[in-house]
Amino acid sequence: MMRFVNSYKEKMQKYNVEHKLKYYIDTMGCQMNENDSLKYAGILESMGFVKGNEDNSNIYLFNTCCVRENAENTLFGRLGMLKKRKMNNEEVYIAIVGCMTQQEHILEKIKKSYRFVDIVLGTSCMSIFPEKLYNAVVNHQRKLEYIDVSNTLEEEVPIKYEDKYKASVSIIYGCNNFCTYCIVPYVRGRERSRKPEDIIADIKRLAQDGYKEIMLLGQNVNSYGNDFSDELKGYNFPKLLQDVEKIDGIEIIRFMSPHPKDFKDDLIEVIKNSTKVARQIHLPLQSGNTEILKKMNRKYTKEQFIEVATKLKQIPNISLSTDIIVGFPNETEDEFLDTLDVVNKVKFDQIYMFIYSPREGTVAAKMEDKITYEEKVDRLERLKELYEKTLPSLNEKMLGNTYKVLVEGKSKTNDQLYTGRSSQNKVVIFEADDSFVGKVVDVKIDSEHLWYLKGTIVK
Repeated sequence: MMRFVNSYKEKMQKYNVEHKLKYYIDTMGCQMNENDSLKYAGILESMGFVKGNEDNSNIYLFNTCCVRENAENTLFGRLGMLKKRKMNNEEVYIAIVGCMTQQEHILEKIKKSYRFVDIVLGTSCMSIFPEKLYNAVVNHQRKLEYIDVSNTLEEEVPIKYEDKYKASVSIIYGCNNFCTYCIVPYVRGRERSRKPEDIIADIKRLAQDGYKEIMLLGQNVNSYGNDFSDELKGYNFPKLLQDVEKIDGIEIIRFMSPHPKDFKDDLIEVIKNSTKVARQIHLPLQSGNTEILKKMNRKYTKEQFIEVATKLKQIPNISLSTDIIVGFPNETEDEFLDTLDVVNKVKFDQIYMFIYSPREGTVAAKMEDKITYEEKVDRLERLKELYEKTLPSLNEKMLGNTYKVLVEGKSKTNDQLYTGRSSQNKVVIFEADDSFVGKVVDVKIDSEHLWYLKGTIVK
């Protein structure tokens, strides 16, 4: 572990007194990437940069994802659009960071076809970003290099939250699971848990600043602490949740993402007894067929997943969300029907569903695949149809009941109403005024509208 030191802060600040450069960050991918982008924003603002927009900025930072192919297409499309501005304006600089840059073939493609890019850095490079940026802007030095994933944790990185009441805090980096379809362990490295005192200190500062809701982040949060030794050995995710719950001012605790194989009874018991842990759990299924799960290297069976989901469902007012991949190489119709069977049995409140996308460097990318794209699209549509049939009955169970809701502000579609999310992560709209914004209030649910609920504040 090392503390973040921005030795180029004052140098860049002096340059920005005259030049007043603006920055724009384009984030692709998961909530871990979003959290990283908030840190890059914090670093940039500590160096005197001001937030701009897509059209008027000087520094364009692309924080990339490599989980699905469309992220690559998005990145290269946006680089192409910036090329003209870059060629015509010496005060435009482009930095590419994040997961995609940990793949050497991507770096080679940038070097060959996008030579106007100034900086390429990987997932463990925040500490050297200020130096690279200063050299690009002031010394006009371009540096495109592959930097291997580091096991070093960086603490005290400046962070710029955009939301005033909700914040995310990373608790563990990397992944040890090596699911056959997933590139993350190769680009994020092995699991490294932050020390609990650093996490608690971050959250206490946020509570003092008025934040009410915290999202604890990691590729696999319930592996937190597995890498600890000596005096911290035995300190795990359930214990961290209990310690976060003790922090005054924090009223809602969420976490993303756990792994079903690590969802043990002690964690379920902590959630059940907590007054702050949100009544919404993300439990990634990926496939409902045991044989496909084995090929995915998920390390649980269909029956084991249902057992964990059933235990969680016994917690009052709980809702479950999940991830599902359709069309994994050579998935049969019967294997896909197993996925529908799990969806029908568990009844998820939210499903993030995807067609399998091969990622270069993964085991699954080398598997022969005889399923046509048309078959995969058909399965996705059938999964979506089943989910949407299930959702109204789940919403109806909430009618007449009262739930905690963090008031976020006015509704985007009706400025006479206000909106927030319940502990179950359901969008709720209701009558209120500006004095309620940023507060956690009790809302009685009056009606359901598939993708949102309407309610009344209980005073």
